Amino acid sequence: MDQNEKAYQKQTGVNVGFRKDVKASSVAPGKFGKRYYKSIGLGFKTPRSAIEGSYIDKKCPFTGNISIRGRILSGVVKSTKMTRTITIRRDYFQFIRKYQRYEKRHKMLSAHVSPCFRVREGDKVVIGQCRPLSKTVRFNVLKVIPAGGASEQAKAFAT
Repeated sequence: MDQNEKAYQKQTGVNVGFRKDVKASSVAPGKFGKRYYKSIGLGFKTPRSAIEGSYIDKKCPFTGNISIRGRILSGVVKSTKMTRTITIRRDYFQFIRKYQRYEKRHKMLSAHVSPCFRVREGDKVVIGQCRPLSKTVRFNVLKVIPAGGASEQAKAFAT
């Protein structure tokens, strides 16, 4: 387990050191091993990196104590400057009755991103509502759809 915080990090419900160590090769990570993970349901699969990873994140919906309930939204990642938190932009149209036309508007949302995801600016993400995690964070990343970079487009064009 990665210990890079001031406080000792551990998963709740996993007793470390109570049983004699079984050979690491004989026990698959997560399968009766010393790692807790769960399925959040709602048609979202638990990422392989959450099952086999060694990170500890109590705010992760797959390995922590967070339940997803309420709204499921999608948006584009605008900023990844915060630690384990991203800012998402959601664009929408607002109808103006006086002019019988629509205008573009947007909302910025903060969402917690688990270390099992690799997120970059421009990626499309699906987020789910959970309990308040901080002053501004009420959502958790459930799925990342990578944005096609220039190199990926060039590969697709060549084939």
